[in-house]
Amino acid sequence: MGSKIKVTLLQNNQGEIVDGPLILSPEVFHDNRGFFYESWNLKKLNKLLAKNINFDQDCISHSKKGVIRGLHFQIPPYEQEKLVSCLSGEIFDVIVDLRNNSKTYKTYIAIKLDESEKKQLYVPKGFAHGFMALSKHASVFYKISGEYSFLNQRSLKWNDNDLKIKWPLNKVKPIISEKDMLAKNFKLIEQEL
Repeated sequence: MGSKIKVTLLQNNQGEIVDGPLILSPEVFHDNRGFFYESWNLKKLNKLLAKNINFDQDCISHSKKGVIRGLHFQIPPYEQEKLVSCLSGEIFDVIVDLRNNSKTYKTYIAIKLDESEKKQLYVPKGFAHGFMALSKHASVFYKISGEYSFLNQRSLKWNDNDLKIKWPLNKVKPIISEKDMLAKNFKLIEQEL
């Protein structure tokens, strides 16, 4: 018996459908022992996306409440695709459209991912990605295509004034890495795109 994947298109902060990113919701089988689901299947994913993706690495991050990671991306020729899921806890996940030929350029998508729904966010090339841990602890799993390139990595300021991302801070002081504190605003990043 093959498992099914429900695919959901995503809207940006302006209510427009964004071409490319998707939410993938795997079929979860529950019984008295617990649950089982297929978290990734190369053949099924390639068929859903109508292209061939080769993920080169798997990464896991663990964050405490209030940690904001990102917004990270790599410039050509080292752009990356990601498949992101929250293994434990809950996160507020954000992607920003950096494709200057896109009708949704310079807009963002924000969604919650958590351990109970098992949803995965597919992030195509041309998007910055970041998230905030909403629960006491959150573990995030990423499948990433392409190799990491120190010279081509970039960080977009998480609280950039032009983007106006509505992070759910709720009186929580964000915890930001030194690297992300030094991130560039969109106007500077735009010159490199």
